[in-house]
Amino acid sequence: MDSNQPSWILKIYSLFRPAQLLALGYLFYLLAAWVILLFPICHTDTVSLIDNFFTSASAISTTGLTTVNVGKAYSLFGQAIILFLIQMGGIGYMTFTSFVILSVSKSLPKYREAISLQTYSLPKEFTVPEFIRHVVLYTFSCELLGSIALFFIFKSNGVENPLWQGIFHSVSAFCTAGFSLFDDSLVAFQFDLGVNTVISILCLLGSIGFIVWIDLYKKFTRQKPYATFSTKIILSMTLGFLIFGTGMFFFSEVSIRDLPLGERLLLSFFQTMSACTTAGFSTLDIPLLVPPSLLLLLFIFTFGASPSGTGGGLKNTTFSTLTGLVNSTLRGRSSIRFWRREIPPKILQMATSSFSYYMFLVLFASFLLVWVEEIPLISVLFEISSALSTAGLTMGININLTDFGKILISLLMFMGRVGILTFGFAISMKADGEALEPDNELIL
Repeated sequence: MDSNQPSWILKIYSLFRPAQLLALGYLFYLLAAWVILLFPICHTDTVSLIDNFFTSASAISTTGLTTVNVGKAYSLFGQAIILFLIQMGGIGYMTFTSFVILSVSKSLPKYREAISLQTYSLPKEFTVPEFIRHVVLYTFSCELLGSIALFFIFKSNGVENPLWQGIFHSVSAFCTAGFSLFDDSLVAFQFDLGVNTVISILCLLGSIGFIVWIDLYKKFTRQKPYATFSTKIILSMTLGFLIFGTGMFFFSEVSIRDLPLGERLLLSFFQTMSACTTAGFSTLDIPLLVPPSLLLLLFIFTFGASPSGTGGGLKNTTFSTLTGLVNSTLRGRSSIRFWRREIPPKILQMATSSFSYYMFLVLFASFLLVWVEEIPLISVLFEISSALSTAGLTMGININLTDFGKILISLLMFMGRVGILTFGFAISMKADGEALEPDNELIL
């Protein structure tokens, strides 16, 4: 399979493990875009070295946190570079480049398949080439339809340059990046049903995960008799988070209590959806939310997104596994179960390790930021968690951070995009050990 690859390329790749290659690839795109964004052609206003780096890290990680106004500080060319990074980060740079290779060849080099498997935990019935083709075609189809819909909506609202705005926000929404060219994210459209609907659909289509949609497609076209357990878990957990979050936000957020019922529900749903998909768009001023609402959003963007999609965080399947662990422990069971299914030890190990590593990073990074910056703890905790989960919801503190704070947040966003454990594997001195075998029961 690798016979067509130059020997020097294969020799270089043989020196690294898949996790390291994945991280180095994202780092290459980050640094390359950073250098490009330094050129004056990318700016309409002065942007510092660190702010350009922060923007590049946020774009490749599809986080959406910013230290400058992207719509005003960057020229059309600069915005296009940012959008390219968002696209590469959303579907994965290896997925896109592998699709190009598959367009002219029937097979992939082994190292590319290994990196793809490091990126996505695929069920047994999925092959890497088939999965990549589906992902790219599905992504571009959704983004095209979203761009068309948003173009007409923005045009009817008198938005300047509605075509570019439609394309940019469609890609940003599907990749759950949360980047917006408007000054206040989507606050100006908080009661616009069209914008809320299209953005929500795009975010959910991207975040729920490519495996789910391919799995459902195969079921409804009768290529397989049933949907996998993972698909059922992901869809149920996503719906559960949306219902739970919307209800809790509806009753907990003081700033929306005097609004009409329909507007209050719309705001509650959209902000919950944005957190659940780790999209990062906001139709409310996040720094003005009450602490219970902030903690609710923090919990949802930590666990709301799905594996093998464009969202970040610990994923809802990890939450399901941890719930099964606690429930089985309280019931005195020797085996760990969720929905009457036994969870394999390897899956349990990965879930508990991810959660432990995530919590350590959040607490340690929060300690460093509180130590260096004069910022309230709840704002720091929210911002750190949002960066590591690539959620992009912000308390607005990034613009006032020191260079140390901006670099720290940038590193957390990068780690979140690569994957918490994958990043750990990449910097580990030892071999990864046994790779997780594809499993039809549950993926993380």
